[in-house]
Amino acid sequence: MRKHKPKKRILEPDPRFGDTLVTQFVNNMIWEGKKSTAYGLFYKAMDIVESKLSENPHEVWQRALNNVMPHIEVKPKRIGGATFQIPQEMRPARKTVTAIKWLIKYSRLRAGKGMADKLANEVISASKNEGAAVKKREDTHKMAEANRAFAHFKS
Repeated sequence: MRKHKPKKRILEPDPRFGDTLVTQFVNNMIWEGKKSTAYGLFYKAMDIVESKLSENPHEVWQRALNNVMPHIEVKPKRIGGATFQIPQEMRPARKTVTAIKWLIKYSRLRAGKGMADKLANEVISASKNEGAAVKKREDTHKMAEANRAFAHFKS
C-alpha cells in the first residue's frame, strides 16, 4: 500500500479559452506525443462548432461534457464465490476524467473525415443530450439502477 498520495499536478490554462479543463481534455487527446497537433484539432473542432451553432463553442463544449458526465458507476465485488456489480457514487475528479475519455473515444469511433470534424459533431450531439457518449452514460446509470439491490454490499 502507498505511504502517501502522489502530488496533484497543476495544469496550465490553455491559450485560447484560459481553461485548465481544456488542457486536461487536450492532454487526453494527444496521439504519439503531439500536443500542438492535439491543440490544433481541438481548436479546429471548436471553430466548426461555432460555425454550425453560432454559439460560444467553449460553453457548448462544457455543456457537452456535463451531459456525458456519469454520477454512479458499478464496481465488481466478489462475495462468497459470486461476483456482484455494486453501484457506487463517483468522485468529482473521476467523473470529469471519465466524461473526457468517453467524449474522445466516441469521437474517434464516429464516421466522418478528420478528427476535428468527428469531435465537433460529437460535442454538438452531446450538448443536445444525444450521441454515443451520452448513451454510454445512460447505460452506466441503468446498470447501476438495475443492481441497486446490491448497494448494501458497499465496502
